[in-house]
Amino acid sequence: MSARISGVSGKVGFNDLKQLPGFWTRKLGKDLYEVFIGPQHPGSGHMRIIIRVDGDVIVEADPDMGYVHRTMEKLGEGREWIKGIPLYERMAIHDACNVTLPYVEAVEKLLGIEPPVRAKYLRVLLCEINRIAAFLYGFGIFGVFVGHSTMYMWPFGDREVWVELADWLTGARLTHSYPIFGGVRRDVPEGFTDSLRKAIRYMRKRLEEYRKIYVDNPVIRARLEDVGVIPRNLAIELGITGPNLRASGVEYDVRYNAPYEVYDELDFEIPVFQEGDSLARVWQRVEEIKQSLHILEQVADWLDKHKGEQIMHDRFWKTAPPLYKKVFQETGRVKLVPAFAILKVPKGKAYARAETARGEISYYVESNGANKPYRVRIVSASARNAIVFKYILPGHRVMDLPTIYGSIDYFPPEADR
Repeated sequence: MSARISGVSGKVGFNDLKQLPGFWTRKLGKDLYEVFIGPQHPGSGHMRIIIRVDGDVIVEADPDMGYVHRTMEKLGEGREWIKGIPLYERMAIHDACNVTLPYVEAVEKLLGIEPPVRAKYLRVLLCEINRIAAFLYGFGIFGVFVGHSTMYMWPFGDREVWVELADWLTGARLTHSYPIFGGVRRDVPEGFTDSLRKAIRYMRKRLEEYRKIYVDNPVIRARLEDVGVIPRNLAIELGITGPNLRASGVEYDVRYNAPYEVYDELDFEIPVFQEGDSLARVWQRVEEIKQSLHILEQVADWLDKHKGEQIMHDRFWKTAPPLYKKVFQETGRVKLVPAFAILKVPKGKAYARAETARGEISYYVESNGANKPYRVRIVSASARNAIVFKYILPGHRVMDLPTIYGSIDYFPPEADR
């Protein structure tokens, strides 16, 4: 095994490895050491980051992915079309609707169908609920990374508000399998929109408390400001996406730039920060929660004004047994109609994308006319963002690594799909 770091070269073997508390290290030269951080869960996530340090200053960094690779794309090609939905949402279980929606949309393109308008609003409803829950999950993990225990407990507690709403709407806390080809599985239950508005008012108040205790905390600001800066040009060159891109001054959001579902009918803004540092990435997510709350208010108003409208395309709804239709009229819930189990999708290729909490996710789906996909290719936001560690960690101290890692909101299972 050889190593060449910053002009220092030499032969090193496994006997040169030395275990220190929590990680392995290897001496490369007089003043350079190679440190293996991870793969363990809560430090680096299910990913290893290899850093070379001079003292405690990081000289080079290599993100080493692949420790939770699930072969989801290949697994999806061996399952019926409908079974891809509960499979792919495991990439980011707290953002399930945003992650699986473009797969459903791509298949709908191949089928030549479009869901009813009410189904589109219901999809946006769950997407924004998931987005807020995913941001709060990221805040909680970030709080642990910087040693702020309150910022772990508060967001995880507030996340329960949104998880409970998702559970009430879909019947499942995390993996909802809510959007289906041609529509959604359930309509909103009675009283849901009133509870949603109550949650919106609560969350706006909590965001102000987050600002006081965390984002504007002088100790936290000292840890985050000017740390892990991603310049605008570098963000574009590396192809990073989502809040990390917008925090570096690039106004790009799939919901706005390439609208899907009913986002083009809703009023919302795309927050942008210019600093590109760890603090800007935190503020970015705070502002995006505010926009999600604004979107949810509009969706709730629309749903209240258009009650009783269809939530599934006629192609599938007309095949539902009479008992299914009776149950839907009484409860607003739809079982998967038998047609989904034997669904054959016409030959063709389709592409769809969406904006998840961590950025853009895209699906390429190809059918050969069978009851299973011929090819499914997924490019997730975390997979695109992982490269940034290589470029922004050098020059920082080792203790800055958790701060930078947490601000990127990287989720290994989403990248190692």
